[in-house]
Amino acid sequence: MDRIGIFCSASPSIDPLYFEKCAGLGTWLGKNGKTLIYGGASLGLMECISRTVSENGGKVIGVVPDKLEEKGKISNCLTEIFYTTTLSERKDIIVRESDILIALPGGIGTYDEIFHVMAAASIGYHTKQIVFYNINGFYNKLIAALEDLGEKGFLRHPLSFYYRIATTFEELQQIIESSD
Repeated sequence: MDRIGIFCSASPSIDPLYFEKCAGLGTWLGKNGKTLIYGGASLGLMECISRTVSENGGKVIGVVPDKLEEKGKISNCLTEIFYTTTLSERKDIIVRESDILIALPGGIGTYDEIFHVMAAASIGYHTKQIVFYNINGFYNKLIAALEDLGEKGFLRHPLSFYYRIATTFEELQQIIESSD
């Protein structure tokens, strides 16, 4: 998989561990000639991943909604830009342009992106999964909630249809490489 979609936090005030793990992923992606496709922001983990991919030779595609552009929060690391007018368009383009989709730690926007991917897959718009990069157990509660939905019969497909989990960088790397 050469086109890696990333969903992650735009917050600068999160645990430095997340920045460290994000930078490690971005470095690996860049050095391995991968293309990053993400929301285009110059904030938080979003800027960290774009900067490290770019500094290490990878291509960086930003999918930028007009509200982000109006606020001047677009990363300087972008080699290509898709402009959108809505967050829904942004999500659709990231999903369409990516071979694989990875969720790093994030807030409401990241959760929205995760559920957008899973909901669209559940009704047949695509067959892509979310790969949770579950750094320091960040997604444990969400995964437990999804398991509960499955146990109660609220999911159309088995959980393995919707997502995979990587708790270490090595597991994440293996998932990316095995998806080729």
